[in-house]
Amino acid sequence: MSFPKNFLWGGATAANQCEGAWDIQGKGMTVSDVNTGGTVNEPRFTTYVTKEGMPGKATMFEPIPEGSKRAVLDGYYYPYHDGIDFYHRYKEDIALFAQMGFKIFRMSISWARIFPKGIEAQPDRNGLTFYRHVFEELKKYHIEPLVTIFHYDLPVYLEEEMGGWLNRELIDCYEKYARVLFEEYKGLVKYWLTFNEINSALMIPAFMPDCPPSRVRDALQILHHQFVASARAVRAAHEIDLSMQVGAMLAGGCTYPLTCDPQDVLLAQKQQQDDFYYCSDTMVRGEYPYFAQRLWKEWDAHIEMAEQDPADLKQGTVDMITFSYYSSSCASADPNAQRSRGNFTRGAKNPYLRCSEWGWSIDPKGLQYFLNEIYARYQLPVMVVENGLGAADTLEEDHTIHDPYRIAYTREHIKAMEQAVADGVDLRAYTYWGCIDLVSASTGEMKKRYGFIYVDKNDDGSGSFERYKKDSFYWYKKVIGSNGDDLD
Repeated sequence: MSFPKNFLWGGATAANQCEGAWDIQGKGMTVSDVNTGGTVNEPRFTTYVTKEGMPGKATMFEPIPEGSKRAVLDGYYYPYHDGIDFYHRYKEDIALFAQMGFKIFRMSISWARIFPKGIEAQPDRNGLTFYRHVFEELKKYHIEPLVTIFHYDLPVYLEEEMGGWLNRELIDCYEKYARVLFEEYKGLVKYWLTFNEINSALMIPAFMPDCPPSRVRDALQILHHQFVASARAVRAAHEIDLSMQVGAMLAGGCTYPLTCDPQDVLLAQKQQQDDFYYCSDTMVRGEYPYFAQRLWKEWDAHIEMAEQDPADLKQGTVDMITFSYYSSSCASADPNAQRSRGNFTRGAKNPYLRCSEWGWSIDPKGLQYFLNEIYARYQLPVMVVENGLGAADTLEEDHTIHDPYRIAYTREHIKAMEQAVADGVDLRAYTYWGCIDLVSASTGEMKKRYGFIYVDKNDDGSGSFERYKKDSFYWYKKVIGSNGDDLD
């Protein structure tokens, strides 16, 4: 039971949650830039101005009124605008990652830094240069970049003027964007991910009470366009540089039946198909799975496809499977079963698991189970590219941060991965999520901290932005140095 000699240990971030510098050097506005802060009990909002000129807000799962335009409004706090200022402090942060011994660093590129609107004839040279400098800095420390091409930050122009991913013209916009990246960073970036948590669109009914069926029908059409865009990007990467490896990235997690009632077992199987395998089967096998017809019928969905789409899907299958894993869920046919309470959680509460401060179940064994299920299904290399514990940390007067809870969480998940490797899973990498504190995507908080590195920023945006090493920093350094053997 040990990790492969060349195992890639590292951490993960996203551009919209860490970069800041939201409107400088030619960057365009993204849909993320109008997301307000929130809490575990108060949702984040998207702010807008109606066609009559009235300001308004909608939760992140609600559509904004027809004819409205996303806008930054007075009286709201937008935590992504500053992030943790990675844009200006990336050299300092990468040096800290190198001190921990990172072999790989997962990050994303903001589409609007490369094409501010998404439709320009030529990319913005400032954006291309910024990311080139980041990649060169990583290479200086022998850290492999793992780059997500699209991570929840669509340029606003593409959303509002072109209709977003419901418009299949975005397939061409995305392919052009991806080809620019592959050509520009050939020799600097080997590992790419096309879409972050692409399957999250199908989880809307779980997070949005009384979700109208039209939202799910739209999500299924959006996914088709994204599947084709992803496949074309994979094909382009292989044309440009055969050494490039392109993966699917999905929101992972296993769903258990709450009881041995056959209804619960069948419901758990169905949820796993709908939430995960619908997307992963299509991206790995290059065609929709057998149960797709059942899913489409349930939502009265009629997917519009171009004649070339099936061939594109077949020709652009992914090289690897990657996923996030934070917690598991339970399926129950009993409407009176106790429900999970955390934000972005779903299903019945598992009585055998404890939960984080934010109500997310903590289930390392579920990671071992899920790794085995994914590898058995696809026999492709696997990477765990998000996993971590959001918790409220305390910065002591001497600038130390004691986080034994984070060490304990990570230790048990590493043990689960180690067991999966012993089971025979071809696991290649582990990038702990939020290796440096960043803005929480689910709540918009800084209080919900994941990192091994503390960033002195508060929920209202105040703070020095100075970086401090937590106890977990030194622990993870030891883990990497021993290739996972020393977890004490």
